[in-house]
Amino acid sequence: MTIEEAQAKVDEWINTVGVRYFNELTNMTILTEEVGELARLMARKYGEQSFKESDKNRELDDEMADVLWVLICLANQTGVNLTDALKKNFEKKNIRDATRHQDNEKLH
Repeated sequence: MTIEEAQAKVDEWINTVGVRYFNELTNMTILTEEVGELARLMARKYGEQSFKESDKNRELDDEMADVLWVLICLANQTGVNLTDALKKNFEKKNIRDATRHQDNEKLH
């Protein structure tokens, strides 16, 4: 599925099953919550925190998909075409960071 298709599918789902979008501020708050859930799982899986019983059935792919879902909702609500935005972001990075990481001694 392309990013454009994902934006269309989320929009269709929201407008049928979900009734309507939550407002932008609510979705921004939900996005923050979902990123927090992903961070919690990362800290337990790759960091030094131990798993709590309530964390044991959580999966990274599902938590990342939750983050992506809400980000797509926000893009749809605010008129952002994520495909175009990502292309522009690559262009920016290719100019700004053309040699930055190659020149970073910490990465070698």
